[in-house]
Amino acid sequence: MAGAGPKQSGLAGQGPWVLAAVLFCLCLQPLHAQNTVPNLMESKWADARGVCGRTRFTGKIFGGQNAEPQKWPWQASLFLNGTYTCGAVLIDSNWVASAAHCFQRSYNPDDYQILLGYNRLRDPSNYSMQMTVGKLIVHPDFDKQHFLANDICLMQLHMPVKFNPHILPACLPRSSTKPDPKISCWISGWGMTVEEAEHAELLPPDKPLQEAKVSLLDSEDCNAYYRYPDPNTTDPRPVGVFEDMVCARDHMNGSSICRGDSGGPLVCPVEGVWYLFGLSSWSTECHSPIGPSVFTNLSYFADWIKYHKQEASTPSTTMAPPTQKHPALSPVLKPRMTALLSSQFLLLWLISFNAW
Repeated sequence: MAGAGPKQSGLAGQGPWVLAAVLFCLCLQPLHAQNTVPNLMESKWADARGVCGRTRFTGKIFGGQNAEPQKWPWQASLFLNGTYTCGAVLIDSNWVASAAHCFQRSYNPDDYQILLGYNRLRDPSNYSMQMTVGKLIVHPDFDKQHFLANDICLMQLHMPVKFNPHILPACLPRSSTKPDPKISCWISGWGMTVEEAEHAELLPPDKPLQEAKVSLLDSEDCNAYYRYPDPNTTDPRPVGVFEDMVCARDHMNGSSICRGDSGGPLVCPVEGVWYLFGLSSWSTECHSPIGPSVFTNLSYFADWIKYHKQEASTPSTTMAPPTQKHPALSPVLKPRMTALLSSQFLLLWLISFNAW
């Protein structure tokens, strides 16, 4: 986004009146011609247009690294009755997306809280907010046609958030928007960093948000890891990567999503803007050997999201619970949901692979 401005030649010798007129015209230029995030923050945008996908940065998740504050301002966390459950993503001023499998314990929106503007969950800043949920829209065909099919849920907040450099939405792709497969994407979350049962624990709440750089993986190649029969199950749903999913992996460091990362973002840059192409959905257990991470494909659900956002009525602000600014959190944070394939599942794949 290039800033607009007058040419230097021809202004100096034309007097103060011309200069004043030019400065006045510059003040009237539309916000989308400005080049800095603070100008966008001062506007009273009702939605994410012109603001989404911007961050002060250009381009522990298992094997990941600390993320700097403000780097991923759309990162949200989902709490169920005060206990950490999943990741989530801000997609508009009053809309948040997450994985449908995070809501199997309750479909009551009053039970959920969304935290925004955090880097360390125990260390809120002046920008941190706890928002309440007015409406839940879980995909009606979740987990029906195949394993974790249609793994997406929309949450409408009671109150819209005010955007600032710590709280910004990710851009939503259209059904035709495709990331460049040669460009790296990023995942982030507060999930487990150790999967072994005797050491399994969530990222301590005083530790920063974790991030990892990943590469997109073709669905056919991803299915080489996951689509095979499990002789120990009678579940008729096939396991594999289908058109409502997208796959990614870290070839260099072996980073992946893990328990507690579900619903968090997979973002990829398109022409300098970050788009939300995936929501963390499932993977193998996050210890070596690391399989690819599988995400809900947001391009596939673009029309579904657009429809529900347009059809939803505006929440009644008079009935909304009070919004809490930079709330303190319980020191005990446990992921309620998991979508991890077992090590036995992976072992079966390795046996079948070696038999080819």
